[in-house]
Amino acid sequence: MHTKTFQVRTHQRDEMVEITNQVSQVVRDTGITEGSVVVYIPHTTAGVTINENADPDVVHDMLKQLDQMVPWRQPFYQHGEGNSASHVKASMMGSSATILIRDGRLVLGTWQGVWFCEFDGPRTRNVHAAVTGD
Repeated sequence: MHTKTFQVRTHQRDEMVEITNQVSQVVRDTGITEGSVVVYIPHTTAGVTINENADPDVVHDMLKQLDQMVPWRQPFYQHGEGNSASHVKASMMGSSATILIRDGRLVLGTWQGVWFCEFDGPRTRNVHAAVTGD
C-alpha cells in the first residue's frame, strides 16, 4: 500500500473543494494501474463525497440543502464548542471514499469528481490517500 497526505485550505465555514486532481496525482505517483484508492479525512467536522463536478450549482445546492437540514444554531445542541452542526454534516458525508483505479486512472463517471467537504472552516485540513493494487 502506498499512502500520501496532502492539505486542503478552505476559506469559508461551509465549503466544498474539488480534490479529484490531487487524488489522481497521488495515484499516478504510485505507478499503480489496477486497484483502488481510499481517500480518508481525519477530521470530525469535515468529510468527503463523490458528486458532480461540471455544474457549480450542484455544490451550491448541496451546501444550501445541508444548511436547511442541519442549521448552524439549534436550541437543543449541547456541544460546548458551538459547532454541532459541523459534526452532523461531516457524519452525513462520511470520512472516506473508495475509488477504483483502471489503466492508472480513477474510475469516475463522466460528471463525477471527488469533493472535500468543509463544515467548520476556514481551516487547513489533511487528506490521506491510500493506494493499493498492481
